[in-house]
Amino acid sequence: MHLKFRKSRMSKSDELIKLESEVVSPNYAPIPAVLSKAEGIWVWDVDGKKYMDCLSAYSAVNQGHLHPKIIGAAEDQMKRITLTSRAFFNDQLGKFVQKLCDFSGFEMACPMNTGAEAVETGIKVARRWGYWHKKVEKDKAEIIVCQENFHGRTTTIVGFSTDPDSFTDFGPYPAGFVTVPFGDLEALEKAITPNTVGFLVEPIQGEAGVKIPPTGYLKGAHEICKKHNVLLIADEIQTGFARTGRNFCFEHDNIKPDLVLVGKALGGGVMPVSAVLGSKEILSVLTSGSHGSTFGGNPLACAVGTAAIEVLEDEKLAEKSSELGAYFVEKLETLSKDMIMDVRGKGLLIAIEFTEKAGKAKKYVMAMKEKGLLAKQTHDTIIRFAPPLVIKKEEIDLAFGIIKESIEEIFTKL
Repeated sequence: MHLKFRKSRMSKSDELIKLESEVVSPNYAPIPAVLSKAEGIWVWDVDGKKYMDCLSAYSAVNQGHLHPKIIGAAEDQMKRITLTSRAFFNDQLGKFVQKLCDFSGFEMACPMNTGAEAVETGIKVARRWGYWHKKVEKDKAEIIVCQENFHGRTTTIVGFSTDPDSFTDFGPYPAGFVTVPFGDLEALEKAITPNTVGFLVEPIQGEAGVKIPPTGYLKGAHEICKKHNVLLIADEIQTGFARTGRNFCFEHDNIKPDLVLVGKALGGGVMPVSAVLGSKEILSVLTSGSHGSTFGGNPLACAVGTAAIEVLEDEKLAEKSSELGAYFVEKLETLSKDMIMDVRGKGLLIAIEFTEKAGKAKKYVMAMKEKGLLAKQTHDTIIRFAPPLVIKKEEIDLAFGIIKESIEEIFTKL
C-alpha cells in the first residue's frame, strides 16, 4: 500500500508562528509578520514580502537595520575579543564610555546591557546617594514616579507600574516608590518629603501612547528637584539618541538631569547596550563589589556602541528627526477628525489616537501590515509610529499613503 501525503497548505510564516506558539511563553502578542531579513528602514518576512518598519524595535534601531558602519565594527570586534567580564580591563570600554560622555555632556557612565538594568542601576544609585550625601534615614529612601510610566519589566519596576497588565500577580511589591500624575508639577512638589531621593520620569511617555507633558514640565521638575535636593532621573531609553529631534529629549527644555538612563539605540540594533549617565560625585557611590554585570561593558558591546553614536553624529540624525518628524505630523494632521481625535509627536516619535467611532487600533494596524507597513497599537486606541531615523521624505510620503488608505478602508466599513 502506498500512502500519499498531502503537502501542507501552511505558508512558511504560518509554520513558524505555529512553532513559536507551541514552545515560546505567551508573554507577547506579535503582529503576524515573521521577519527574516532587514536593511535600512525595510524588513522582509520569510515568504519574501517587504515591509516598511515604522516601529524600529521600540526605538532600538534609530540608525536603521544593519547599518554598514555598525555591522563593520561588530564584525571587526568579533574577530578579536567579545567578552572579558569586568574582572579585567579591556581595550574598548574606556574609549566607548568617553565617546558616550562627550556625546551626552556627562562626566561618567555605568555601562549595563538592557534598559531595565539601567533603570535598576539608577534606582540603586539614587538610594545610595540619598543615604551617603543627603543623609536620609537608613532604608527610608523614596523615589517619586509617574502614573502610566513604563520603565521595564523587573519585579522592582512593575511594582511601581500603574498598568495592571504589568503588575498583576507579581507581588509582593517593593516599598519606596510614590506615584504622582504625569505632567503635574504641583503634585510632584507636594509628594516630596525629607526621604525623597529621586524623581524618575520619562520626558515623553512612549508606551503610554506618546504622551507629551505640558511645555516646560521637565524644566519645572528640574527646578523643584534642585530646590529640595532631589535627583532628577530622566529615562531616555526610548526618547534618547536623536529620536525626538535632539540628541536627548531633555535638551528641548535646556536642562541637565542629575542621572540619565539610556539604552535601546545605543546598541545600534545589534545587541543590548545600556548605561546610566551622571556626574562623578553621584556615580562614585557605586563602589567595587556593590554593583556589576558580567556582560555590561563587554568589548563587543563597546565597539557597537561607539559606532552607533558615530552614525548619529556623522549622519546628523537628530536634525533629520526634527525636520522629518514635523513633516510626518503635518501630513497625519490632514486625516479626518471623524477618525483621528489626536496626532502628537516630537521628532520621529509620533502617535495617532482614534475616535470612539473609529474604535480600537489593532484592525488598522493589521490593514497597514497587509499593505506593507509595520506599526504597533498601544492602549487599544493608539498607534505609535517611530521609523528608523534614516528614513527619507519620499518614504514618509509612501508611509502616509498606506496609513491613510488603510484607515479609510476600514473606517468606511464600520
